[in-house]
Amino acid sequence: MPGKVTRASAVLLFLGALAYTAWVLEAVVRTGLDPVRAYVSELAAADQPFGGLFRATDLAAGLLVLAGAVTGLLATRAPAGPAPEAGVPRWARTGTGTGTAARRPWLLAGWTALALFGAATALDSRLPLSCAPTADPECAARETAGLVPATHTAHAVSSSLAMTGALVAMAALTLAARRYGLWRPLARTGPALVALELAATAWTLAAVAAFESGRGLWALGAGQRLQVLLVAVWTGVLAVSVARERR
Repeated sequence: MPGKVTRASAVLLFLGALAYTAWVLEAVVRTGLDPVRAYVSELAAADQPFGGLFRATDLAAGLLVLAGAVTGLLATRAPAGPAPEAGVPRWARTGTGTGTAARRPWLLAGWTALALFGAATALDSRLPLSCAPTADPECAARETAGLVPATHTAHAVSSSLAMTGALVAMAALTLAARRYGLWRPLARTGPALVALELAATAWTLAAVAAFESGRGLWALGAGQRLQVLLVAVWTGVLAVSVARERR
């Protein structure tokens, strides 16, 4: 059973990573938004021509990653026993008398944070912006005046939760890979991806603050696209690492 769980986790995470990069379709479809300036979330705004498509891919990405994280957590908490089932990866083995979750807290923290990222991303897709503030001055003015639907505030909260979950998951599972001798691809590339993600997050937050204070956009769209791309790449590396560890 644990072997099947880890295989399912790897497949779900990989598909979730692919779905999370659906915004690259803006390179081939005419969205009317400037990718250097616009939020990624604006692609899914209610008034955008392809909003339904991008909301659907965000929902799929969130649910797939959530399912992959939960199955990974189930493998982490596999029953203890003196002779683990053949094919069960080291990270899913518990040893006699003590669960892996108790002995390897970074695994528990990382999978839980990744589940939060998936759940918040799925919720995010159900709370779309009503308009695109970086492309529509009237929308930006209404947002500043508090005249937009409550989904704008709810969307900001769910987006913050999603990115917080992603950052904690990236840091915790990368640390687990290196500390516990697991997942070689993630152990090798994870630290660099985490460092780049932190830099992209700092860029995005600074650009958001500049935009909200009327000091320009600071290539907000480019920074946020780099931020979400790195999350997707890291999730893909995790998926490959889990699949290889199982073998």
